[in-house]
Amino acid sequence: MMPRVLESPPVALPILAWAREVPPGAVKQLQHIASQPYVVEHVAAMPDVHVAQGVAVGTVFATEHTVVPGALGGDLGCGVSAHRFAFPAASLGRADLERLLSAVARRVPVGDAVHRGAGLPLPPELQAASLSTHRLQKEWERLAPRHLATLGGGNHFLELDRDAGGDLWLLIHTGSRGIGGAIASHHVRVAATRGEGSLPGLRTDSSEGAACLADIAWACRFARANRDVLAARAVEVLAEALGCEPEPGASVDVHHNHVEAETHLGRTLLVHRKGAVGLEAGQRGLIPGSMGTASYVVEGRGEARAFRSCSHGAGRVLTRSEARARIRPAALEQALRRVVFDRGRVESLVEEAPAAYRDIAEVLEDEEDLVTPVLRLTPIAVLKG
Repeated sequence: MMPRVLESPPVALPILAWAREVPPGAVKQLQHIASQPYVVEHVAAMPDVHVAQGVAVGTVFATEHTVVPGALGGDLGCGVSAHRFAFPAASLGRADLERLLSAVARRVPVGDAVHRGAGLPLPPELQAASLSTHRLQKEWERLAPRHLATLGGGNHFLELDRDAGGDLWLLIHTGSRGIGGAIASHHVRVAATRGEGSLPGLRTDSSEGAACLADIAWACRFARANRDVLAARAVEVLAEALGCEPEPGASVDVHHNHVEAETHLGRTLLVHRKGAVGLEAGQRGLIPGSMGTASYVVEGRGEARAFRSCSHGAGRVLTRSEARARIRPAALEQALRRVVFDRGRVESLVEEAPAAYRDIAEVLEDEEDLVTPVLRLTPIAVLKG
């Protein structure tokens, strides 16, 4: 699908949307971004664009010398990883999957749960973390060991899938947990007093802007390490039960709430992505569906107008409160009849029902010039946060 040009305010930059339908509230949020003094070129909206706090999910824009902490969401570095096992998924019956899911759930704190006491030892690459303020450094020391290898709540998940060839996959969706939230909140507060624009941005040649970029980078490193250690814990369970390890070189990991310095249109720009994935041409990424619908391994096509970006998932069509009001638990159970999940939580999980999300096939159609689907992954067991 070629991008549509959405209506922009008179003094704003163009808005290019790869979504067949952009909710009115999201249009207003995109227009707000497009009118900011620091944005360059244009604003790109991904196929899964929808209203969120402050900035719509699925928003991509670039600046030259400004970082905008309020444009990235609170879960900095949130993303998805996938790991393939050369193991026949069809050989696992429902009872096998229930046992595996229970065993993984015993190793992985979900929802608000964190590790008790001092928590886990941090990987070497995180032990040298140096945050920009004494308070943030203390938050890191307090939260990072306890939140490492925890899933969190909301739409975060740990999932077992099968691909078209029958192989088993492990998918993990989580981010930087409490430490990312603390970093995001701090720099949003700083930007509110020191920044420019009605969505305040910080100049990167200022001490505040440089500190913001450095702290965001630490949050993203933590988010990736969180997925890595979660995967290692889940892999231990799977390897013991199945007798095999993930295939070397078959893993994928992508952020979807981040800012990166990248070369676009012949110059270095700071590309901000909230609920969007950056992929170079030929680079593999992941676009998850919902807990009852397929996810896809994709390859980027390097579309310059999208700042080499794509959707981060299927995208919500119902807010959480709308989903609770409209979707009956029995309807969710029917939609997930082929998927193993915690049926004792069915009433709370209606927020994450497939009906609350867009059709992933339509999302992929809308971004056919952004990515090429490579593998379709069908969920067979889901552990939700």
